[in-house]
Amino acid sequence: MTEDAELRKEAKRRARKKLGFYIHLVIYLIVISILVIVWFMTGPELIWIIFPIIGWGIAVIIHYLRTFVYTEDKLLDEMAEKEYQRMTES
Repeated sequence: MTEDAELRKEAKRRARKKLGFYIHLVIYLIVISILVIVWFMTGPELIWIIFPIIGWGIAVIIHYLRTFVYTEDKLLDEMAEKEYQRMTES
């Protein structure tokens, strides 16, 4: 495979991961909005709404971090560099 074809394949893989995150975020916002409306209509005295907001929100944050901050390539490069440093010290 040529270098350009490999870059296109990698770009498509990364774009697919980003699209997956954006879809997850939109679904989260839609469902949480519906739940907030249901919560408000059924009487906001009982604050059950906080559990799905926080629980699913944590999952969205983890998905964001894995997609944009701590990518597999970055983690692999960091781990390989640490192993290389450990191997060259002895």
